[in-house]
Amino acid sequence: MRIGLITRDPGHELLAGTTALLTPEHRVETLDPEARPDAREPLADVYLLKARTPRALSLAHALERRGAPVLNSAAATAMCQDRTVMAERARRAGLPFVATRTWPSLARLAAGAEPSWPVVVKSRHSRKNDLVIRLDEGTGLREAAAAFPQEPVVVQEFVPNSGWDHKLWVIGDRLFAALRRSELAPGEHGPAQPLDPGGLPAGWSALAHRVGEVFALDVYGVDLIDSGDGTPLIVDINAFPGVRGQPGAPEALAALTLATAGSDA
Repeated sequence: MRIGLITRDPGHELLAGTTALLTPEHRVETLDPEARPDAREPLADVYLLKARTPRALSLAHALERRGAPVLNSAAATAMCQDRTVMAERARRAGLPFVATRTWPSLARLAAGAEPSWPVVVKSRHSRKNDLVIRLDEGTGLREAAAAFPQEPVVVQEFVPNSGWDHKLWVIGDRLFAALRRSELAPGEHGPAQPLDPGGLPAGWSALAHRVGEVFALDVYGVDLIDSGDGTPLIVDINAFPGVRGQPGAPEALAALTLATAGSDA
């Protein structure tokens, strides 16, 4: 089979490990995610969409229109790039997603009535080096607005928690987990700590798989916090995240890749 990787970083730990498993019997090719679609290029049997830029999504859309399967689909990936759409879809489906409001710009947010502090402010559109900050008073908000006045943002309620994020990753039917110090927490963050998925609080594993059903995702991450007594609260969902340090993840992705290509055939 031919497998296409839509990525700028084929050496990423998960992709490199998956490629090493596939190449003895299959051909793995890397596609430039910023390249223009070429309808004359023969299709691969399946594509893995690791890049999430607008041009990468356009390329994936073009491949899907020609009949190629893409993991994850361009539409599902795009849904997770817009935090407003993400929150609305999650809450409509009954998922425990953090309360989220949208503002057209940071300047407009700063010019309005002050929110109930503290809050978490994020760029509406998820991308590399986007804005994710905790604000505890108006001075911080005005400083952020001065630095990024036209940035569309979402404002999320800050829910008291332990300061640790539970990172849950799903690849096909496999679940992986780790505990990582929240980027909003003070002090040193350090590396993620692997977790046994079997030791998660009751219902968390089922919740992670339910996210995949709601968002039509096959390879994704769910960021959860414990809002008290094991009650989960989703703060973010990522299409094709960087899963690192998880034994068995490359094997799971290789199996999913071949199953998707085979079922399409």
